[in-house]
Amino acid sequence: MTTSLTVGTFTPSFLIELARRDGRFAAAGLDVTEAAVSSSPQQFRSLAAGEYDVIFTNPDNVVAYQFLSDNPLGQTMPLRVMAGIDRGLGLGLFRGPEVAEPVHAGRLGVDVAGSGFAFVAYEILARHGVALSDISIETLGATPKRVDALVRGECDYTILNAGNDLRAVAQGCVAVAAVTEVGPYLGTVLAALDTTQPRVLEAQDRLRDVLRDTIEEVRTRRRDDEVVSIVAPLLHLSDADARRHLDCIHDPSTGIVAGALVDRASMETIVALRRRHRPSDQLDAVGDGWTSLVDPEVLVG
Repeated sequence: MTTSLTVGTFTPSFLIELARRDGRFAAAGLDVTEAAVSSSPQQFRSLAAGEYDVIFTNPDNVVAYQFLSDNPLGQTMPLRVMAGIDRGLGLGLFRGPEVAEPVHAGRLGVDVAGSGFAFVAYEILARHGVALSDISIETLGATPKRVDALVRGECDYTILNAGNDLRAVAQGCVAVAAVTEVGPYLGTVLAALDTTQPRVLEAQDRLRDVLRDTIEEVRTRRRDDEVVSIVAPLLHLSDADARRHLDCIHDPSTGIVAGALVDRASMETIVALRRRHRPSDQLDAVGDGWTSLVDPEVLVG
């Protein structure tokens, strides 16, 4: 029997498309539909409502919606992290075409001011001498939307990745700094509501296994031409930019995660960024409790 799964993603996933083309989902008894996410609050609202079965999301979001009542929905939910997907895929801070150097006070476009990639932006700005108090925060939603806003001058800076960074550069935007300046990082994990229902868990695990196998196949580099042929139309990239994105995919500091593992050092970077830029008593109480989110078989370090 085939199980249908809806995956909520911010940017279309080349891994999902490659696995589909290879027949891996069909072989695993899965019918996978990818749904575009407009913002992280919408993503978790839809997850809680059962509109998404699993999500590709930033691990900071999982920490926020599991442990912290001041998240944008004002409610927590039981969650599990099943796999590490990528280390940011080019994640970094970018400035608009008309924004002069050096980095200075201005408008920062974010998905949500108090979560995820926003903390990376705050950290990079701080390291370039710009205090958060000097920045106007503009809530603009998911990454593809922020590309358009940056190009149109609706913000001066924003965090971009996953091919959106290359689209922005092609339109005159400029990279300020990469997330690698901050430390080891996980950009995307595979997550879902925690459950004790065996059939649901088994279907989620089959999806995780397919994605892990697809990651390992991509890492052999035997599929490079196919990956380029997927990411160019999927992410609206030129062939040259699709090949640049391929280089990013294979870069161990920014690309797909070997074995779909979740490493402790990267998670500690994520928790430390939140602690630095949005401290709270609830977060202090979490301590190393974030490890309870992660399936033991994928947690390393």
